[in-house]
Amino acid sequence: MQRDDHVCLCFRVSLGKVRAYLAREDPKVASLISECLGAGTGCGWCVPYLKHLHHQHTQGQTPDIPGSADDYEHGRTRFKATGSRDHPIDPEPNT
Repeated sequence: MQRDDHVCLCFRVSLGKVRAYLAREDPKVASLISECLGAGTGCGWCVPYLKHLHHQHTQGQTPDIPGSADDYEHGRTRFKATGSRDHPIDPEPNT
């Protein structure tokens, strides 16, 4: 995803804003990312992605989400319709 693409679609929180929050606040747990404009407190779609970004941050990596913003948004549309994820992201990928 690109810096200006939205990770939290409910509250329009971009990847860049999440990255800046992680760098500035260095939260100890992923759930504290909710303090960044409410990210993760809406439909719940982005929660595994926020955990993934937090894990990358704690590993000293640049937080990123693979794929395009269109793929991400389509996944969320399917999630809202079915309540399940086609390809869930691993919050703690192998480093």
